[in-house]
Amino acid sequence: MQSFHLTATGHNLNYLPEYIARRHGFFQEQGLNVTVSIPTPWDGVLDALADGTADMALGGIWVPAMYRDRVTDYTVFAQIANRCPLALLRRGHQANFKLDDVAGKTVLMKSGGGASVGLFFKMLLRENNIDPRSVDYIQDLDGVMLGNLFEGGMGDYFVTDNLSARAMAERNPDISVGMEMVSQGDIPWSVYYRESATITPEVFDAHRRFCIGLGKGIEWVLKHDAESYRDELGELFPNIPVEVAITVTNTFRREGMWTTPTIPRHAFDRWQLGLADARLVKEPFAYEALVNEPATMA
Repeated sequence: MQSFHLTATGHNLNYLPEYIARRHGFFQEQGLNVTVSIPTPWDGVLDALADGTADMALGGIWVPAMYRDRVTDYTVFAQIANRCPLALLRRGHQANFKLDDVAGKTVLMKSGGGASVGLFFKMLLRENNIDPRSVDYIQDLDGVMLGNLFEGGMGDYFVTDNLSARAMAERNPDISVGMEMVSQGDIPWSVYYRESATITPEVFDAHRRFCIGLGKGIEWVLKHDAESYRDELGELFPNIPVEVAITVTNTFRREGMWTTPTIPRHAFDRWQLGLADARLVKEPFAYEALVNEPATMA
């Protein structure tokens, strides 16, 4: 059995098929003993790639794009999350919420896990012809801190992960979910990558086998209603009410969070435009500049 170590930026519901693949033996079927570590702070994933203690990193594709031709070149070889796993919380339960309701208001956005939250939300505003400058942001604080402050009265809206948003709305009758962003189109939200210079034929073959196991994990999740493995969800996410985890999992299944390990070109191009508009990259990268997918060789 070949050791294969993953360094990840967090433990999230949108990574569920990977957890299922590990727990159900799909990686072992490919001869891989997959282990995981989550560094604090999250950018320790880059250190683990640099010193060779990790075979790959899991996180946002904006990092390989931002670093390309500036610091270190990374190659992306698969995705796990095909949609954005965020939600927008609001005060009250007004009907017919519209995204342009946020104009002129204050939006809290967690940033402890990187820049993805602000990048996506502002891109979504631009895509809907809403000037991001028409909104005030509080986004340089930890997500738990911002959640407590939002419940305490700070701001008008709060962008956080869907699971936390649903849990907050369940326990606080004065707060509701205005938008689940999983419904807002394809985007390669969470991807696997490695330093390009370290990829050998042997490494690429291990990536290929990892992608086969990951694909089986995705297929399993798509075939099984979350209610049928509530105990497993409870073990994976013990701090979230299991009914919330079940509801969000089934929403993700229905809305296209998980498809295949292959990154769709249209989704890649959409996110690259968003990163360029945010000035993280000078101009959008071509697909082949960042992506080399052994998933297509399964």
